Amino acid sequence: MFKLTRKQLRTYLFSILLFVLLILSVSVFRKPVNASLRQPLGLAALLKREAAGIIFFHRNLMENRSLKRENDFLKTKINSLSEYYLENLRLKEALAFKNKSPLKLIAAGIIARPADNWSLGIVIDKGSYSGIRKGMSAITYLGLVGRVTETTEHTSRITLLNDPNLGVSGIVQRSRQEGLVSGTLGGNLIMKYLPEDADIRIQDTVISSGLDAAYPKGILIGTVVEVGREFSGLSRYALIRPAVNFSNIEEILVVVQ
Repeated sequence: MFKLTRKQLRTYLFSILLFVLLILSVSVFRKPVNASLRQPLGLAALLKREAAGIIFFHRNLMENRSLKRENDFLKTKINSLSEYYLENLRLKEALAFKNKSPLKLIAAGIIARPADNWSLGIVIDKGSYSGIRKGMSAITYLGLVGRVTETTEHTSRITLLNDPNLGVSGIVQRSRQEGLVSGTLGGNLIMKYLPEDADIRIQDTVISSGLDAAYPKGILIGTVVEVGREFSGLSRYALIRPAVNFSNIEEILVVVQ
């Protein structure tokens, strides 16, 4: 058996002590080192997640904007197609009325109208060059609109039937009661100068009588909505709801016969 000298024993013990100290130092310092390594690694992972979230949000935002633009475009297309469809229906109805009517008619479109007072009239895109003259009547397939009061070579102004200064001879279709129809400030029409015993009722239909040369006979004017007596008590009146909505006319037929 080997015997260690005193010097060798000291060297051996010193080596063991040094080894133990080294192990202890590694065990003590390992946790802070790992923590110091984990901190930057955790920060990097957090930044990566945030970056991914930002990229995802941006991508969704771009997709939503693209979908909104596409949706707006489709809405515009649908509105345009609806407008074309409705315009086509109106033109078909106007053409069918024109073809069936015994009257000679010129079709025209509205190019201007006052924004604050419908009774001042409308301007159409046909004038004397197309054969339109002052005094001619204007209608739609729904009924009587008014009278041409001004013309230029390529435009005409039409005073609407609801203008208080315009009058037309009307007749109750059921009873043949006649009266003068003009506009009111409320936008309706009024049939005036009816005798006390006039046979006229609510819901009666009123048409043009033809006694006024400017208006052909039988054009629909409107429907009676109220019957009353004048303040004088000597005559009666009837309020008439126009057959034509004067605020949304888009096409006109001028009677040139």
